[in-house]
Amino acid sequence: MDSAPTFNVLIQDCPSREIMQRLGDKWTPLVMLTLADGPLRFSGLRQQIGAVTPKVLTSTLRTLERDGLVDRQVTAQVPIRVDYELTDLGRSLLEPMDAIRIWAEKHADKVLTAREVFDEK
Repeated sequence: MDSAPTFNVLIQDCPSREIMQRLGDKWTPLVMLTLADGPLRFSGLRQQIGAVTPKVLTSTLRTLERDGLVDRQVTAQVPIRVDYELTDLGRSLLEPMDAIRIWAEKHADKVLTAREVFDEK
């Protein structure tokens, strides 16, 4: 009887570690949360996220597509229309990502105060 491989993010070469790092990068959570309400075009993503360069957003979207979290739909029209949306696997991340978002928003004032206290030392 074959068993599923065991992954452990605390093991340096474990693929789950790379995945966890990618999910925690600067832009991935913002892209995922922005796509939570449904498909968007590239320009819509940039507008909602703000401050992300086209190059970085393109790279982030390609990585998420490669990992099976985002689907890229091309519609043949003039000009070509490209929409991005979360896959089922990507949607399965929304609950934990939203929990982190809620925590960050709820505790931002405490974190900012802690930074100020630390920096005054």
